[in-house]
Amino acid sequence: MLFDPTFILVIIALILALLAQQQVKGNYKKFSRIPASIGLTGAELARKMLIDNGLDGIDIQPVKGILTDNYHPVKKIIFLSEGVYNSISLAALAIAAHETGHALQYAAGYTPVKIRGSLLPSASIGSTLAFPLFFIGLLLTNQVLMDIGIWFFGAALLFQLVTLPVEFNASARALQYLQNGYLRDTTEIQGARAVLRAAALTYVAATLMALVQFLRLIFLRGSRS
Repeated sequence: MLFDPTFILVIIALILALLAQQQVKGNYKKFSRIPASIGLTGAELARKMLIDNGLDGIDIQPVKGILTDNYHPVKKIIFLSEGVYNSISLAALAIAAHETGHALQYAAGYTPVKIRGSLLPSASIGSTLAFPLFFIGLLLTNQVLMDIGIWFFGAALLFQLVTLPVEFNASARALQYLQNGYLRDTTEIQGARAVLRAAALTYVAATLMALVQFLRLIFLRGSRS
């Protein structure tokens, strides 16, 4: 049950996910040491990006941790990690612009972000219950429980798939804004792009992992038919 042929795919996906995480950390560490010539902190850039896009009522607050940056659409708060909030580095500006890009998506009614929001409750339940239900069903040879587990995990996978265009679009908005007068030469633009590209790879790796796990559940279900 644990060492079926598809398990090797899980290991490969896990290795890719770990490599993606290492690249994010490496690029963040590298470009957090390089100050952007514009001289704005991450928080200042995020505020300017909001103002330039006519958005009021969105707060920007520091949050503890490294790479803990996120946008909370309900509270309408852009949370920037302390290393981004107060930093003038290329990494800080890229990350701050990316999170502000999410705020712009919600303000514009960007379709994928609305779809992702509607999927969040089922995805949360699915990611929690899918494996317990499936493997209980597998142990008891209960196909109904296995099928429910697969459906729950399918909801989590769909959430991951919809997350990809949301993240790519936020990065595209960030890079476009930074190129329009805030990063002054090719080297700075390339640095910001490297940070954003590495971050995007983590979402690709996470989606690949979820897809492999989904296929593995289907394989195990078929082996017990």
